[in-house]
Amino acid sequence: MSSKFPMTVDGAQKLREELEQLKKVDRPRISQAIADAREHGDLKENAEYHAAREQQSFCEGRIQEIEGKLGNAQIIDVKKIPHSGKVIFGTTVTIINCDTDEQVTYQIVGDDEANVKANKISVNSPIARALIGKEEGDVTVVRAPGGEIEYEIDKVEHI
Repeated sequence: MSSKFPMTVDGAQKLREELEQLKKVDRPRISQAIADAREHGDLKENAEYHAAREQQSFCEGRIQEIEGKLGNAQIIDVKKIPHSGKVIFGTTVTIINCDTDEQVTYQIVGDDEANVKANKISVNSPIARALIGKEEGDVTVVRAPGGEIEYEIDKVEHI
């Protein structure tokens, strides 16, 4: 039995949209490209055919990967969880660096959804691990590659 992986509602929705695109748009387009390339004769030296087959292989692999992820996802809607001020999966946390007073806001998401540029950090990242279970007003230490950094948890939001 495999364990479930946490995923936000947004993360699951994005995967469903990609799956829909792959199945309803990309798969038929690739099948048509293979059929068209077959009509060009000798398949051994037919670059279009080989490119289309490679695209097909990638497309089918991605479909299986997404279906697997969605099948193993524990979708968590943080908006439906009562606000307690505690940092949990899916919350958006504003933290302040105790040394520099620099403020940053992160949403704690699943591994597949993490995107530092969008301020979404993996639940398994050092910062998220240091924050989970703490509450607004708490100070926590993050062990980063450059040393330990102290952060105060300013605000926890369920958005």
